[in-house]
Order: sequence, then C-alpha cells, then structure tokens
Amino acid sequence: MIKTAQELGIQRQAGRLLAQVFEMLDRVELAGLSTLAVNDLVERFIVDELHARPASKGQYGFAFVLNSSINHVVCHGVPSADEIIRDGDIVNLDITLEKGGLIADSSKTYMVGTVAPAARRLVTIAQEAMWKGIGAVRPGARLGDIGFAIEKHARKNGYSVVRDFCGHGIGREMHEAPDVLHFGRAGTGQVLREGMVFTIEPMINQGTRKVSTGDDGWTVVTDDGKLSAQFEHTVAVTRDGVEVLTLRSDERAAA
Repeated sequence: MIKTAQELGIQRQAGRLLAQVFEMLDRVELAGLSTLAVNDLVERFIVDELHARPASKGQYGFAFVLNSSINHVVCHGVPSADEIIRDGDIVNLDITLEKGGLIADSSKTYMVGTVAPAARRLVTIAQEAMWKGIGAVRPGARLGDIGFAIEKHARKNGYSVVRDFCGHGIGREMHEAPDVLHFGRAGTGQVLREGMVFTIEPMINQGTRKVSTGDDGWTVVTDDGKLSAQFEHTVAVTRDGVEVLTLRSDERAAA
C-alpha cells in the first residue's frame, strides 16, 4: 500500500524512536544478562521513555517485545530468564515500535565482548548485504533487484541466504504487501513506486541456508548448527531513491 505524505511522516517518527531503542542498547553491557532482562529493559524504554507501543507484544500470540536470536538461532528467538548472553556471542535483537498508528521494524546483530574473527566477519557481511539491498531501492526498480544484490554479496563472500523468511510491507499492520525476498533475479518482480514502505532484513548463514523451527513454534535455527546473522531496516521509496526510516546515528555515513 502506498503511504500518503502524512502517513509517511508518522512512520518516520516511529522509525526515529525505534532507532533510539538501539542507540540505548548500544550503551548496555549485554554479557551476563538474560534475554528476558533485555526484553524487559526495552519494554520499559519504549513505554516509559518514548511513550510508544512495542508492536510485537501480543502479535500472533507472541508474549514479548523483541526476538533475541543467539549464534545459530536465525530468527524469532524467544526471550527467557534462563538464556544468558555470554562473552563471544553474536545476538540479533529484532524490535518493532508503533507510534500514531504506524509501525517501524528493525534489527541489529550485536557482537558481545571478544568475538571470534569468523563470527565477526559474518556479522560484517550480513550488515553489508542489507545495505546492498537498500542501495537497489529507487522508483522504477524491481523487488528482484533487492534480492539479487543481497544474495550476490553473500555468495561472493562464501555465505548463504535464508529463503524461508523475507522482508515485508509495513504500516498500520506489521506485515503488509509486498513480500521482499532476499534472493532473486535482477529486473524481475514488482515495480517499486514512491510511497512504498517495507523492510529489508536478510538472514545470512555461515553454512547451509536450510533452517528448522523448534518445538516452541517460534525459534528458528540453522540445520547445521553454524552461525547466522541478520540486520533489518524499514525503508521508504522516495521520489529519487530511498529513505531509511529506522536509521541509527552510527549509520549516517553508510546511508
């Protein structure tokens, strides 16, 4: 659905607030915290400090405000008091926020303490792959251009791209049309138009792209137990390119 200028302004505000959540987390020592403690910290910040709503809580029956996905967990990790983040882990925190009736969605993979070089490289390439996808967004481009750019960068560096999950349109609902695949052929798929808003959120694996969902019905892991990393932004197609609605202050040079 194409957003009006008014809707885009509200969604831009939601994106700026969500960026503040990650900027707050950047100052937190994650090692030694449970993923539930991180969840509770984020909930308090969104509700009490930003006066916004954590959009994930209650969505599809999910009881928490974020997904916490450590090491070989690809996505949808469920916060727990028993799951402790440790030095050397990589952990993706995926957070949504609603303000004024419109939703923004973003995630970042944090490298906790002293991280092995192979894990650090994976995280770096995953972030670069997201930016390659964002760089393909402009009016008249096609959805396939985004997926092609992402997969090309991942495969060039020896990694695979998860195909079971994708980016998505977002607005008054968390998941709207279109689906944004992170693989594909350039020049194919829906044409991008000014006012479209969607997420780009590639999940990049060290080994196989194949994944499985755990018994809790949420937690998705790599089939081979190797690491996975993900980054996500909510973007809007502008008159002459793309605007990253959830851009953080440390990323302004990249944009």
